[in-house]
Amino acid sequence: QVQLVESGGGLVQPGGSLRLSCAASGSIFGIYRMGWYRQAPGKQRELVATITSDGSTNYADSVKGRFTISRDSANNTVYLQMNSLKPEDTAVYYCNARLQARGTMNFYGYWGQGTQVTVSS
Repeated sequence: QVQLVESGGGLVQPGGSLRLSCAASGSIFGIYRMGWYRQAPGKQRELVATITSDGSTNYADSVKGRFTISRDSANNTVYLQMNSLKPEDTAVYYCNARLQARGTMNFYGYWGQGTQVTVSS
């Protein structure tokens, strides 16, 4: 079994910062890509940022210059540093990992349970 556990969400004022963490654990053979998605009330889940095993990153236009994704490959952990937060960043943030579990031949996507980020004064 594979688990993704997120932490670091909370309430922050506009202009503030938060750091999200997501640790993947279980029977993991290899991780190709990890990333963050978010879903605001009444909206579809959207990409925030991803990082591949070789360190290549991809960001949504709405967060470029404010958010930074990083990865600790040795510990199967991905981070999202969020600065200059805006009310429109309010959402449930989900961790995603595309990985190969031990005993399997293919890569599959796994999701965390989500962590709430609320930006409000």
